[in-house]
Formats: sequence, C-alpha cells, structure tokens
Amino acid sequence: MKKDILIEIIEHLSQFSADYQSDKTYTLKDFIGYLNASVGVEKTAMRKIEGEQERQIQTIREESNSDVSILITLLFRYAKGYIKKALQNSSIQTVDEFAFLITLMTHDSLTKTELVNKQIMEKTSGVDVIKRLINQNLIQEFSDKNDKRSIRVIITPQGKEELEKVLPEMAKVSKIVVGNLTNPEINTLSYLLKKLDFFHNDIFMNKRNANLNDILNEVNINKSY
Repeated sequence: MKKDILIEIIEHLSQFSADYQSDKTYTLKDFIGYLNASVGVEKTAMRKIEGEQERQIQTIREESNSDVSILITLLFRYAKGYIKKALQNSSIQTVDEFAFLITLMTHDSLTKTELVNKQIMEKTSGVDVIKRLINQNLIQEFSDKNDKRSIRVIITPQGKEELEKVLPEMAKVSKIVVGNLTNPEINTLSYLLKKLDFFHNDIFMNKRNANLNDILNEVNINKSY
C-alpha cells in the first residue's frame, strides 16, 4: 500500500513539473498546493444568482467554466468594498493608488511604463493613477539618466508615511477576504491563483493584441501538457 502511494506521488510530481508555468525553482509548498488542488477536491454549489430563465444559459455555463470567471469577479468586488473602508481616512483613495504605492515601496524607482505594466493596467488608466499620486505628493517623477525618453517615478517620504498608516487596515482586509477558508484551503487557492497569474501575465505582456481565438488556442496548448 505504501509503495502504491509513493508511486502515485511520483506520478503527481511528474505532472506537476510538466504543468508548472513558472521559471522559478519548485518548492515543497508549491507541490503540496498542487496536490491539494488536484486530489479530492469537492464540488460546492454556487450561490444562486440566475433567475427563472437560467436554463437558457446553462449550456454556455457548462461548456465555458463561466462560474470561475463570475466568482473571481464577485470576490474582487467584495475585496474592493473592504479596501474602500480601509482607505476611508487616507489620502490614498483607491485600490489602484494603493497598489502603485506598495509596488514603488519595494523598488528604488520604476519607469511609468514598468509601473503600469506591473499592475496589469492599460496605459491611459495607469497614467491617470500616476498623475493623481503626483498631485497628492505621494510620488514624484524625474528623467531617466540612461534614457531621456523615459520618465521614472519614486515614492516620496509623504507617500511612505501615508502607506504605513493604512497597512494595518489593509492587513485586516487580507484576513477578511480569505474569510472562512482553512489554512490548507488558503494555500491551495494561493497556488491556483499564482498559476493563473503566470499564465495571464504572459498574455498581457507579450500577446495582449491577440484575438480571443488565438488566446483560446494558448489555453488549449497549456492544457495538453
């Protein structure tokens, strides 16, 4: 029995190695997350959103795994509501502004394009966020010494101070968002979301102008590994 289990673990490890889309070194935690996601996952009914005409879209839902997209969108909206509460007494006004500042906190500086791309935003929307932060003196811009065409941004002392004020509230948001999940469930969710992030970030950075059919082919290629 132990031998059979060991063989099964090795087979899962082989599949994990083939599926993993990151270029970083695997860790035991990564593999455990993969096992949690792959073995013995129970299906849970989704909260009722549809009306009496649900049957008209049922086939589409079954064929497209749309529940995942719907649930990720709903979770983002829940989180956005909690974040709004966390920022209500801060000059940091939105989740995007917070994300830009927390990213700059970990870098000496970034070009505007680098910062916008890290947040997976369209250039116009990202530049608007940067302008608001500059107007609030939370970040400042300066010319890139090595590339005169590029403008770099850096978090200001005032930006750091404001960020440190809201971090305890944002920590509360993080605890609320994971809600009633157990620690193993949190690890599993984290593993799956990171895997999706690696996949979609590659599309965003390198193939963002592709049409949906080309992107769907990319999905099918990755599922065939």
